[in-house]
Amino acid sequence: MHPGFAVGLVFLGCCSNVVFLELLVRDFPGCGNIVTFGQFLFIALEGLIFQAHFLTKPRAIPLRKYFIMVSMFFVVSVVNNYALNFNIPMPLHMIFRSGSLIASMVLGIIILKKRYTVAKYISIILVSLGIFICTFMSAKQVSSRTSTPEDGSYYVFIKWLMGIALLTFALFMSARMGLFQETLYKQYGKHSKEALFYNHFLPLPAFLLFASDIYSHGVLFSQSKQMDIALLGITVPIMWFYLMMNVLTQYVCIRGVFILTTECTSLTVTLVVTLRKFISLIFSIVYFKNPFTFWHWVGTLVVFIGTLTYAEIWKTFTPLVHSKRKEQ
Repeated sequence: MHPGFAVGLVFLGCCSNVVFLELLVRDFPGCGNIVTFGQFLFIALEGLIFQAHFLTKPRAIPLRKYFIMVSMFFVVSVVNNYALNFNIPMPLHMIFRSGSLIASMVLGIIILKKRYTVAKYISIILVSLGIFICTFMSAKQVSSRTSTPEDGSYYVFIKWLMGIALLTFALFMSARMGLFQETLYKQYGKHSKEALFYNHFLPLPAFLLFASDIYSHGVLFSQSKQMDIALLGITVPIMWFYLMMNVLTQYVCIRGVFILTTECTSLTVTLVVTLRKFISLIFSIVYFKNPFTFWHWVGTLVVFIGTLTYAEIWKTFTPLVHSKRKEQ
């Protein structure tokens, strides 16, 4: 399959997914559980039919190993979406999740005893600094909106801090899952399609813990204003439409990343994902008019420079520049 097709899927699916997620959380900030459940259910059903062949296809990786990975994947997915309940703006949510490099490097040093180049340490410092700037400026915005104690607004700031704590926890849990997945693939070989299915299929019973919340938001979604879908000739509540599109675009996004990892180098994948995050961030700020100060832009720029430094993109362009100079 042509890599350009995979890049198109990533940009179309992942960028659209962020848009529909923001449309959902703007009206219902606490809808993280129903969004996560919808994504897991759709991908699990698709995998059950086309990948696992209704569980008749033999597994390459033992089920007990999947239970460990699935537990971490489920917690990361739920916590990341649930953090939006705690006054976390979508741009900060996207920037903060870019800190996965930091968590991966820290755990790699502690658990796998890895050592990195000076450039990679510099990149992590840049990413950490950028996230700190954005988080600090967002904290100032929350503080300015919650300066009067008589309206109980200090609670809003404490709630925001809890959201940051949840994102931090999810960041390191995701990095730990990545390390576990790396050792698993070294032992049993890469089976990304199989892992994608079991990561979404096995956690489904755990959503019973959130059944009441999922049901209540389902009722609220059903009471939202109606929307005509001319192509299908039907009318549906607009929040259900947003949820359906979020689920479909999430699937397109995941499939695009999977194809990209099989067709391109890890450097190309890093560049595409980084550019995708940047475009999503710009769209979120401009279209949804999210508050974003000059210092937010500085922090964002530092994060992306750090990410590109980690991918050693500069080394890729240096030989090209030298070769052009020799030709001249």
